[in-house]
This record gives sequence, C-alpha cells and structure tokens, in this order.
Amino acid sequence: MSDEQLTIRRAIEGDETAMRALWSRHAPHIDMVVRRLVGPDHDTAQDIAQEVWIQIFRALPSYRGESAFATWAHRIAVNRTLNALRRTHRLARLEVEIEDDTVAHSPDTDGSFVMASIEEAAAQLSPGARTVFLLHDVEGYTHEEIAAELGITAGGSKSQLFKARAKLRKLLAHLVEAPERMEVEHVAPVS
Repeated sequence: MSDEQLTIRRAIEGDETAMRALWSRHAPHIDMVVRRLVGPDHDTAQDIAQEVWIQIFRALPSYRGESAFATWAHRIAVNRTLNALRRTHRLARLEVEIEDDTVAHSPDTDGSFVMASIEEAAAQLSPGARTVFLLHDVEGYTHEEIAAELGITAGGSKSQLFKARAKLRKLLAHLVEAPERMEVEHVAPVS
C-alpha cells in the first residue's frame, strides 16, 4: 500500500492529520483549477475552493481508488465549481462585447508575463466561453464531456471554444506582433 493510499485510508477513518496532509499535498492544484474557472473574482474562488474541499472530504468514503486521488479530486473541483457558477447565474449572463483597443506591451522573455497575459485575457471572455476554453484547452476535456457537464450540445461547446480562441487571438496579438516591430527597429539604416 502506497503512502498516499495509507493517508487516504486514515483520512476516511477521520484522522485530521491525514486530512491535513491530503489538503496540503493537493490544495495548490485544486485552488488553481477553481481560480481558472471562476476568473478574476478571488473572493468567490476562495469560497468555492473551500466548498470543494468540504465536498472532497464528505465524498472521501466513496473514493474507490480506480483513478489517482489527484484525478478524482480534480473532477470534484471542476464539477463543484461549475455548479457554484451555475448557482450564481454567471454562465447565463449575456456575452459582453470586449473593447477592440488593446494596449501593446514591450516583449518580455519572462514566461510569467506571458502566463499572466493569457490569464488576464481569459478573464475578459464571457463566462461561458471562458469555461469551455479552460475545460477544453487547459484541462483537456472533450467537447462531449464539456457538453455533459454544462448541459449544452457538443456543437455549442465547439462554438464557444471558437469564439473564445478568436477573442484571445485579438487580445493577445500584442505578444506576437511586438517582437516583429522590435526586429525592424533594430535594423541598421542603409546609407
């Protein structure tokens, strides 16, 4: 029996130290999943993450070990977050048009800048498009799985993903165009 399986068994039996160990090991990933799906509202993300952990610990006795604990907990996090978003009617909001003007930034070789830019752009998507984009392109769900989770058709999922990618291309164009401009600026003038 692995260390994780032993910890899970102890947690099922009510051992708070084991529960704390599971939380410490898996909370960063679960929190990241929740934050991505919720978007820029950090307070809501924290509230939902807390609900997710309550659900994980309540459901722990039903964990059969057919998949890794991280995978099982991830699925609970996605489902619970989507349910919470439905409850607050975030998915039902009308799509808000994104302003066309984007600010060009100077290129930065730091990967954290690129990730921050992508997360900022994703936060500007409509809730439905953002959810489909994150589930498909980030989390790896199929359109059929997304359709089942969100109560939409696979075609609706594909449509939302197309819209999300188109807006992201527009919002992130400055990351692609800026290096080309710099190359032109650094060419020595011909005399």
